[in-house]
Amino acid sequence: MCGIAGFHGTPDWDADHRAVLAGMVAAVRHRGPDEQGCFLAPGVGLGHARLSILDLAGGRQPMADEAGDHCVTFNGEIFNYLELQRDLRARGRRVRTGSDTEVILHAYAEYGVRCVEEFNGDFAFALWDKARDRLFIARDRMGVRPVYYTRVGGVLVFASEVKALLRVPGVRAELDPVALDQCFTFWFPLAPRTPYQGISELPPGHYLVSEGGQVTVRPYWQLRFPDAAEHRAGPRADGRAVAEELHDLLVDATRIRLRADVPVGAYLSGGFDSSAVAALVKTFTDRRLCTFSVGFESPEFDETAQQQEVVRSLGTEHASVVCTAASIGAAFPDVIRHAERPVLRTAPAPLFRLSRLVRDSGFKVVLTGEGADEVFGGYDIFKEAKVRRFWARCPNSTSRPRLLRRLYPYLPGIQGQSQAYLEAFFRTGLTNPHDPFFSHRPRWQSTAATKAFFSADLAASLKGYDAVEDLRGQLPADFGRWHPLCRAQYLEACHLLPGYILSSQGDRVGMAHAVEGRFPFLDHRVVEFAARIPPRLRLKGMTEKHILRESVGRYLPPAIARRPKQPYRAPDSQSFFGPAAPEYVAELLGPAAVARGGYFDPAAVAKLVKKCRAGAAVSLRDNMALVGILSVQLLDHLFVRGAAGLAPAA
Repeated sequence: MCGIAGFHGTPDWDADHRAVLAGMVAAVRHRGPDEQGCFLAPGVGLGHARLSILDLAGGRQPMADEAGDHCVTFNGEIFNYLELQRDLRARGRRVRTGSDTEVILHAYAEYGVRCVEEFNGDFAFALWDKARDRLFIARDRMGVRPVYYTRVGGVLVFASEVKALLRVPGVRAELDPVALDQCFTFWFPLAPRTPYQGISELPPGHYLVSEGGQVTVRPYWQLRFPDAAEHRAGPRADGRAVAEELHDLLVDATRIRLRADVPVGAYLSGGFDSSAVAALVKTFTDRRLCTFSVGFESPEFDETAQQQEVVRSLGTEHASVVCTAASIGAAFPDVIRHAERPVLRTAPAPLFRLSRLVRDSGFKVVLTGEGADEVFGGYDIFKEAKVRRFWARCPNSTSRPRLLRRLYPYLPGIQGQSQAYLEAFFRTGLTNPHDPFFSHRPRWQSTAATKAFFSADLAASLKGYDAVEDLRGQLPADFGRWHPLCRAQYLEACHLLPGYILSSQGDRVGMAHAVEGRFPFLDHRVVEFAARIPPRLRLKGMTEKHILRESVGRYLPPAIARRPKQPYRAPDSQSFFGPAAPEYVAELLGPAAVARGGYFDPAAVAKLVKKCRAGAAVSLRDNMALVGILSVQLLDHLFVRGAAGLAPAA
């Protein structure tokens, strides 16, 4: 991966255009420390910070074609570039380098904006078409690589990260109340909205065209599921045949993601998904494999024993970093500076430390197991919805709600509750099982309770706004006809995945140390194939990811192959208090700072801080609220007030 930045239009900046562009590139230099470059022509500027992974000598960017008709700045990888090179040569194209970047130039020349349909990859790029004075920006299907944009003085400016846009004269950071409401409901803003007013994110699977002073944004790919009736009426799928076809797809998705001119490692969490990816590498290639893990001082979060079992079984070379609550608290400001958005959990912080370990070990690329839970139905929220739906069919039953005890076995806060509490908590929405958001109502209701800490002014500015209704307006037209499991998977795969997991826990904390993550489970061929698998083969009874386990579980130790889902978690509020409490916490959560920000109620925050500092059991709501409030205060401090040195050029 790399960092990209640029503009299209005729700026009226007093500052030198090249200096502005160079400043934008400098703001994302952490993404591409190997070399930087700029391309300028009348009405366009393209900048690039390179992380050299393919064709180390010939892949410099921005890259133009031989005639100078097209020029591109590119972040990410086109994993099927070798196959595309062959096809393009057969069409008479003269491919000069071994880089996937050049493939984009030739593919655009051949297919125009539809070239993105040919790419199997994780990408965000901007390509200038000289003859049409057109800037074409595209983002990968699942939203692995980010790209942001805004318009200032009629000029389109874009970049991999918001902090680069803030280097442009006239662009300033101001937190968007609606985005805050969305983050404190879903954990992420609904793309194209970002936490910053006037700054947009190009949604996954979309492209943007800037031409003739007009900017248009269109989708080129969307996740779709068959109608539920098709699953019921169709022939009963042969589970073994489905598992074997999936197996072959996953082997190929992993194989092409090993393409690199630098060593490729793998993350290893101790769970099924990352272990399966590592096992596929070891089984189907002769590569030496180095794996990397996070461990925790607290047994509640630690999976070191499972990680070591996989390491012994696969024979990988392994390294790990142990995170304490204090180390998470110390890293949190840097995490927020890179994430550029509110987070309600500290989970990105240990991954920030893990990517540093990877980089210090001499690696730039890692494979990970992200995406399997969304694509194959792995999260407990899918089982929760199934139990609640079963309960809704007989709401007066006393036996059905006892199944709630089987949910979230790793959460002591849930397991320690009375049966009456669990029934009250999970009863949310039970009377309307046809609600398209039936699966997510309890989660969103629980998260939205954190908005009790909003200031009176912020709450007043949001009067009449309903984030869930906003999301309803973005649903595909055929959403209501899908199987309930498919509807729940869509909400996870198309919203939480790009909005939080691939962003705050993925791209941002990886690229903070110039480490590129690659995701075999998010190969679009795998995603599309999985969407067609009957729901009963994804969630079989209460066994999550059944078909995936049938497909590749054979390569893992039995205890790992059968291991139930253990979501990745980290200590939250306890990371910010105690003897090693970082000084910034008291400073940013003090009444004066909270009042100055204006986002939260100082008295309510003071009570919350007092409760967390006392070290007593902190509820799920209070943990999310504490982390969310602190992250917003950091965003205000770093970006709005410019403490990160991100003020625009004069």
